[in-house]
Amino acid sequence: MNDWNTRTKLVHGGTRRSQYNEVSEAIFLTQGFVYESAEQAEARFIEAGPDEFIYARYGNPTVAMFEERIALLEGAEDAFATASGMAAVNGALTSMLKAGDHVVSAKALFGSCLYILEDILTRYGVEVTFVDGTDLDAWRAAVRPGTKAVFFESMSNPTLEVIDVAGVAEIAHGVGAKVVVDNVFSTPVFSNAIAQGADAVIYSATKHIDGQGRTLGGVILGTKEFIRKTVEPYMKHTGGSMSPFNAWVLLKGLETIDLRVRAQAASAQAIAEALEGHAALQRVLYPGLNAHAQNALVQTQLGGKGGTVLSLDIKGGQAAAFRFLNALNVAVISNNLGDAKSIATHPATTTHQRLSDDQKDELGITPGLVRFSVGLEDTDDLIGDVMQALAAAQG
Repeated sequence: MNDWNTRTKLVHGGTRRSQYNEVSEAIFLTQGFVYESAEQAEARFIEAGPDEFIYARYGNPTVAMFEERIALLEGAEDAFATASGMAAVNGALTSMLKAGDHVVSAKALFGSCLYILEDILTRYGVEVTFVDGTDLDAWRAAVRPGTKAVFFESMSNPTLEVIDVAGVAEIAHGVGAKVVVDNVFSTPVFSNAIAQGADAVIYSATKHIDGQGRTLGGVILGTKEFIRKTVEPYMKHTGGSMSPFNAWVLLKGLETIDLRVRAQAASAQAIAEALEGHAALQRVLYPGLNAHAQNALVQTQLGGKGGTVLSLDIKGGQAAAFRFLNALNVAVISNNLGDAKSIATHPATTTHQRLSDDQKDELGITPGLVRFSVGLEDTDDLIGDVMQALAAAQG
């Protein structure tokens, strides 16, 4: 399977067929498994084989298919599927850290990620230092001998800063730290974070992997040793595992993710170019634009693809942003992204509302900022919808 091209891996990777030899992957909706003898049960609890299962919290055949398929796509040795993207972030970090450890993190993060780093880890004695993730000198100054991990979003939410994965990895590995990357906005289609030096990669599978607004899910990818010796013991005992049904939905999502994400990114590029310089906008944030501060990095790190999300800073602040949102006809107002439907979000009052005004100012989350996740609708329809909504915003 490792020799197959990407789309072939996404259709066939990890498939386990039952005795019925079904075409579509089977859903094993069971919480437990029967043993042929007490001796077999004992042996399995000591060490389960690759096709031996104990309890759904520990693993399940449908979940295992999803884990193997996403690992093939990412180029990782192994993966552990979780109940949500935030369960993956929490599991990857908490499983490896203890009181007294030091973590360096980019400061531009999703609100829930900030909560884990600022509130939860520090509550249990982990020291966290925040830096400007785009500044390699800031990373060099912050890490120290004994730093246990660095953490960042490879493309930040919602201001779309792009962080140099290979550059940060070189700095972190120089002091023996693990590199943990939240890769949602870069997507597993365009990013190659493992090859660029990441030790662990995290996805909210709720986003592009499902891609159709149906279910929650997450996944942690890395070496077999990290996944099975560090992540799995923590996750199976704390209960953040993925359900078999959700794993089946996500397997179906993986079959089409390459086609969907490439189409969405092409539309996002076209929309960003159409909006650049618009009189109603303070700025258009999209990594695929030449004017973006990290566009040169996008060419090398993401193959020139700017992703499926752009952010618009609308003149007139929150009132204008709300008028824009309320005038949209094609795109919907919600707080997900990576969906087949285009979704508009006002981060300052939703996904990042718990941040202080000073934090929002520092991160560039202005009252007029709207995050726009581009779906699979016709590109011209989306451009027309955004243009008429911008006109309404200035009315």
